[in-house]
Amino acid sequence: MEIITVSNPSELDECLRIRLEVFVREQHVPADEEIDSFDASYDACRHILLRNGGTAVATGRWRKYEDKAAKLQRIAVLSAYRGGGFGKAVIDALENDAKAAGMEYAVLDAQCQAEAFYRKLGYETVSEKPFLDAGIWHVRMKKPL
Repeated sequence: MEIITVSNPSELDECLRIRLEVFVREQHVPADEEIDSFDASYDACRHILLRNGGTAVATGRWRKYEDKAAKLQRIAVLSAYRGGGFGKAVIDALENDAKAAGMEYAVLDAQCQAEAFYRKLGYETVSEKPFLDAGIWHVRMKKPL
């Protein structure tokens, strides 16, 4: 497994291809809601890309959210690679990068179906009730870094 902090347009394109497959094709999120200003360039926020045997298989990004808080977003693993530890590896890489940048905690809006996954990684649900984002139920979660 190769973990890459995205540093060029080609790597960002690999991240976007994964997200379009997972969120737009599989989950039917409108493309104009999936791609935003933080995807305008590879340095608009911090993108992480995971490759397995040279194939781009997972991605995620983080951005500064509040003072000392990183917001983890757009975490996606191609369906053929789920259950292989790639999701955890993306989260670990995002958290380590955010911590190195001085962030003290991470927040994320987890799809309800993934809440247990994030709980296993140390995240705590902080929203009082689920909310809709792009037509999918989510909860806000938080973890100290």
